[in-house]
Amino acid sequence: MTENYEVIVAGGGAAGLSAGLVLGRARRRTLVVDAGEPRNAPSAHLHGYLGRDGMSPAEFLAVGREEIARYGVRVVRDRVVDASREGAGFAVRVAGGRTVRARHLVIATGLRDELPPVPGLAERFGRDVLHCPYCHGWEARDLPTGVLATSPLSAHQALMVTRWSEDVRLFLHEVDESELSGDDLRRLATAGVALVPGRVAELVVTDDRLTGVRLADGTVHAREVLYAAPRAVPNNALLSRLGAELHDTPFGAYPVIDERGRTSVPGLWAAGNASGFAEQVVNAASRGYRAGAAINGELLFADLDTGVRR
Repeated sequence: MTENYEVIVAGGGAAGLSAGLVLGRARRRTLVVDAGEPRNAPSAHLHGYLGRDGMSPAEFLAVGREEIARYGVRVVRDRVVDASREGAGFAVRVAGGRTVRARHLVIATGLRDELPPVPGLAERFGRDVLHCPYCHGWEARDLPTGVLATSPLSAHQALMVTRWSEDVRLFLHEVDESELSGDDLRRLATAGVALVPGRVAELVVTDDRLTGVRLADGTVHAREVLYAAPRAVPNNALLSRLGAELHDTPFGAYPVIDERGRTSVPGLWAAGNASGFAEQVVNAASRGYRAGAAINGELLFADLDTGVRR
């Protein structure tokens, strides 16, 4: 690994690779550091990305790495463990022990999903335990469906799911019916969503398929799909360490950025789920593209304004 780059991208998912593609095509010396832990790894397919619908996440990333390599972008399998300001740029330390430097740094480290501690849930996640109907609803259409309520916001998730199934039950689990608003209760009733009080004890799995949801009282509700909202944990340690302004949301603390992904720290950018909770693959790629294009422009004009043409 050479020591000096114009841009280092921390994270090799859709956002990081997309930024790398734009920067490589702009002939910028770019390094992408990929820890190899994509958020959507449990899913067999990605959806909603025009021209890539149904592609496996692993194949999508492999194709992306091949594409950016054509333009001289270096991709290494490693993890950025620390970063600091060094002059007008950044010094970035990777787990392998090397320190590399760049004028700009893109944080595309995503987030982690922490699932509710229900026995059997994590093992089925991305298969028949789902979190996003836009990602998986078509494949799970018309099946007996459950939604695990971990907060009053779960009512919204249950209502959305009714676009894909007419047989939806909201398992209140950690939510009392009194916590739901009058509008929620009215809409749930209109949509035909059945409310099921009581805590969920475990999932029932038969022949490697979800077949039911067992409550603490032993009652089993036959279900073939269960939606569960993970707790989002942004991988924002690098942003925080570098002094980027963060703002709190119901889904964690994310950097304050402009429309191109620039943070409050000069030269520091955020893209993909490092910049917000709801960035699905197609949106993350878009975020990376915009950051890459903006960085190229900033580098160009910074050099011209100092009398340098690179």
